[in-house]
Amino acid sequence: MFFNLPTLLTWARIVAIPLIVGVFYLPFDGPVRNLAATVMFVVFALTDWADGWLARRLNQTSSFGAFLDPVADKFLVCASLLILVELDRVNALVALVIIGREIAISALREWMAQIGALKSVAVHMLGKAKTMTQMIAIPFLLYDGPVFGVIDTHIWGTGLIYIAAVLTIWSMVYYLQKALPEIRSKTSR
Repeated sequence: MFFNLPTLLTWARIVAIPLIVGVFYLPFDGPVRNLAATVMFVVFALTDWADGWLARRLNQTSSFGAFLDPVADKFLVCASLLILVELDRVNALVALVIIGREIAISALREWMAQIGALKSVAVHMLGKAKTMTQMIAIPFLLYDGPVFGVIDTHIWGTGLIYIAAVLTIWSMVYYLQKALPEIRSKTSR
């Protein structure tokens, strides 16, 4: 199951990272680089939905795919945030909150799996809302210009990334609260 179609789409998100970063080092005008990075991010972000749909539809779900999918998402988001910090489009503290939460919750899920309580930190609607908000904010910030002469993507992206940071903290607190009783019961024995 390392190289079925859904897993290849997941791998594509990981391969996309140097491509998106590399665009900003090419000798193109700023708007061209911004558009190219935005299009790539959106296309590769859509593979997140497509790989899950295909895995279920083609009955090609696997434990490796279930592992790789969130890793690819986190790599794509974290790399994009680092680019945006470098371009001074995202506050470093906001990026630190989002990236730190991803590391903390991944470690928490690993720990919960080791103590047999992974279901207590299963993906919740707050986590999905956080991810959706990030996935809208990041391309807005990568584009960083007007759309149709009406939508200022920098303003919208900045507002959405701050909302994502709030949802990031809120979802982390939620997962920690869910995990704490399990941690207490397993470690007090």
